[in-house]
Amino acid sequence: MSMKNLKDELLKDYDMSLNYNGVNGERLAERLDQISRIGLTTDFGSSRLGLSDGEKQAKALVKNWMLEAGLEVVEDGAGNVFGKLAGTLDYQTIMSGSHVDSVPNGGHFDGPLGVLSALEVVEAWKDTNVKPSKSFEVAIFTDEEGARFNGGFTGSGAVTGQLDYDSQFKRTDGDGKTFEQVLEEYGSNAVHFKQAKRDFSDVELFVEVHIEQGKRLEKANLPVGIVSGIAGPSWMELNFYGEAGHAGNTPMDDRKDALVAASEFIYKVEALPGKVSPTAVATVGKLQVKPNGVNVIPGQVTLYVDIRDIHEETRDQLIQLVSDTANEIAIKHKLKVTIDEMLRIKPVPIKKELHLKLEETFKTNNVEPLYVPSGAGHDAMIVGNLVPAAMIFVRSKNGISHNPKEWSSLNDCVRGVHVLKGFVESLMEK
Repeated sequence: MSMKNLKDELLKDYDMSLNYNGVNGERLAERLDQISRIGLTTDFGSSRLGLSDGEKQAKALVKNWMLEAGLEVVEDGAGNVFGKLAGTLDYQTIMSGSHVDSVPNGGHFDGPLGVLSALEVVEAWKDTNVKPSKSFEVAIFTDEEGARFNGGFTGSGAVTGQLDYDSQFKRTDGDGKTFEQVLEEYGSNAVHFKQAKRDFSDVELFVEVHIEQGKRLEKANLPVGIVSGIAGPSWMELNFYGEAGHAGNTPMDDRKDALVAASEFIYKVEALPGKVSPTAVATVGKLQVKPNGVNVIPGQVTLYVDIRDIHEETRDQLIQLVSDTANEIAIKHKLKVTIDEMLRIKPVPIKKELHLKLEETFKTNNVEPLYVPSGAGHDAMIVGNLVPAAMIFVRSKNGISHNPKEWSSLNDCVRGVHVLKGFVESLMEK
């Protein structure tokens, strides 16, 4: 993104007719702009790492808006912020939100759009004198991206009690600071962090608005889409062990080249997802070669496979296929391979009745319902392990994300707010 003023750029082609039922596009643009100024990079991107001063400032800004909107605001020991609007009846709570941290030099929509969309629903009710029957809670989760500590979902994991505290407190950032040190600098401590877990029995549903970070909506020329399911990732570390040797003196028929075997494996991985599911994906994005010399036959290759699908059964089938393929290739090349699974998170299915409600809301807002799988992880994936969850995607220009060029038009963003508002209101009609 090359502009210096996000608000002006957003309003350039904004359709003012989208300002109805209390939803105000100018207000949304102004707030996206104000958050974008915190941690603004020389490339006009965002840099607000988890538990940084930038993330804290962005939360403070939104907390002020929450208070002005009449919300009761609390912040827990993990830095999660919740702004609650009490319902007129003694019903359960509908929660919506996202995060305001970013990757280094990221974009301005990933995270903040979900937080501000939820807050805009509250503002719209306030401006039209609507009192919701059920309580509505706007959430800002800490450190969703995990860029600082190579983790992610820190806040949502803490508040839902799904975090491995031992692993979390062993993490250090790029400056060598421990997680506990950073937590204390932020204004919390280990005791308060562990006390962040809350009871979700009063939460009926969590719904998150998020940019798509892909091209499906753009290709279909649709402003928003219904997330069909949230993929659960699995990360695998594979080590192919061969035999290092002199590149000149070792005949081709007497080699145990770990990189040749690893290369065959990488090539074959690409075809494996299609054997189990149309929504499955597998990626080898990182590898290390040892000894890594120009004139040395590679003796060991370490590589990592990222496997995802929105269906747990087919995701696990793909994990097995990847393992089987690695073992077959090792046997073929007379090498040894070790396989260690580093991560396995359950995919989050979205209930059929919620999909039907979303479809109705899309049609009411004159948008064709398109189902889009979420390959990326979101806070909704973590909260969705405790309560029913739903997601609404907003179109991403060229599918770009985690980049200063990340862009969603204000027209699309506001349509996302209208859909969120209509969906939440439909759930209050019980």
